[in-house]
Amino acid sequence: MITPEIARYLTDIHIPLRLACVTTAGWPLVLSLWFLYEDGHLYCATPETATTVALLRAEPRCGFEVAADTPPYCGVRGRAEATILPERGDEVLGRLLRRYLGGLDSPLARRLRERETPEVALQLRPVSVTTWDFRGRMRDSVGESAPAAEVKLCP
Repeated sequence: MITPEIARYLTDIHIPLRLACVTTAGWPLVLSLWFLYEDGHLYCATPETATTVALLRAEPRCGFEVAADTPPYCGVRGRAEATILPERGDEVLGRLLRRYLGGLDSPLARRLRERETPEVALQLRPVSVTTWDFRGRMRDSVGESAPAAEVKLCP
């Protein structure tokens, strides 16, 4: 399911994950969260009081996507089962801050770590995964001269 190529993509790319939860009214809710990939799971952190946590407690089945917003389009998406891990919230938040901000000393990192509401970790266990890579069919639209930063490592 998670091939070495997909694992490398999820480890190397530093963009938010889009998480889709089901609301109590039955409608999907999509939000973006920082993530890290480890041992076949995706991990995010969010305040314990976040709507996302309540939704995932009520319905742990969710969807996710990790894909850049700029062409050429490629990425990973799938379905997962979420587990709320309160005991790992601070640890995962710290790792996310290092991954996305480069450390714990920026004003944003300090603000997130000093919130009164405790963080919880969201552990997403993928149950199905799909990849796509539109570089080939977009070559004429994007051109060979697309900046290297935009030609994301594709799975």
